[in-house]
Amino acid sequence: MNPVITPTIDVHLSADDLRRALERDVRTGLTSRPKQIPPVYFYDDRGSRLFDAITRLPEYYPTRAERGILETHAKDIVSASGADVLVELGAGTCDKSRLLLDAMQANGSLRRFIPLDVSNTTLWKAATTLSAEYPGLEVCAVVGDFHRHLNQLPTDGRRLFAFLGGTIGNLDPGQRRRFLTDLGAVMGPDDCLLLGTDLVKDRARLVRAYDDDAGVTAEFNRNVLLVLNRELGADFDPTRFEHVARWNEADQRIEMWLRSVEYQKIHVSDLDLELVFRSGEEMLTEISTKFTADAIRTELGDLGFDVESMWPSEGDDFLLTLARRSGTPSAISLAGGPASVCLRS
Repeated sequence: MNPVITPTIDVHLSADDLRRALERDVRTGLTSRPKQIPPVYFYDDRGSRLFDAITRLPEYYPTRAERGILETHAKDIVSASGADVLVELGAGTCDKSRLLLDAMQANGSLRRFIPLDVSNTTLWKAATTLSAEYPGLEVCAVVGDFHRHLNQLPTDGRRLFAFLGGTIGNLDPGQRRRFLTDLGAVMGPDDCLLLGTDLVKDRARLVRAYDDDAGVTAEFNRNVLLVLNRELGADFDPTRFEHVARWNEADQRIEMWLRSVEYQKIHVSDLDLELVFRSGEEMLTEISTKFTADAIRTELGDLGFDVESMWPSEGDDFLLTLARRSGTPSAISLAGGPASVCLRS
């Protein structure tokens, strides 16, 4: 029996860092046209509970689809990567990590797990739990921002960088380019990227996934106003804003907005900021870009990655892509779902 190894945690984000980022992001966003708030501020304790409820809704397919791919193909992914170190970017509670950790443990390659997230408390709790669940596993947690601290991750071993949940779709094209460029710069020739992306599909179905009949997503969207009230002394009244979800065909993405139902003035005391919302004015709170296999292959290729394999979910709702930095020989293979379904891009 392997001994339980005490996890370690490296902290590169302090409470002051997070506070400064909040103030900067909100000031910049609320004085932009259109007004906007970064989606990272959805996720206080209440927002996280609401999002967990969203993932269980019949309309919201991405979480189930991605998990289905991992349950079916985790062993294939791990074998193709050759990794002995799993790095999860934006790890949260590390729930989906377990499927990859189990596969790595089963083939005898599991040596180290490096979860990165901005939440010290959540990350430490997950790291402690995983150390107990996987005796002999080195868990090296890193509190940081995947936009700023990729170069702080431990570098030894053959690493599989997992960026799951379709989070890449929350970044606009410029942000995606910067993130993937930065990631490529820290990846070695033996490292791999496992990227989770939601796929373009029926537009009405996409909108329903972000505007459910039970109104959970609407409550999740308005929750960001409560976060601003609590953290920055704002006086938003969430009942005076409507949830809006729409498909942007030009940019191939779902957008979530909050629409002011009437003319109103808002004061953000900690920023000494006075705002006016006209009746019907909308504030952008999230984008979720959808992709095709060809678009993913092209975007990754343009930024120095070779796509090796792709695993679609049953029904082609979601896609996991395995890629390496350019220069490593690759043979692209579209691996089917449970019934070897071919990907339709």
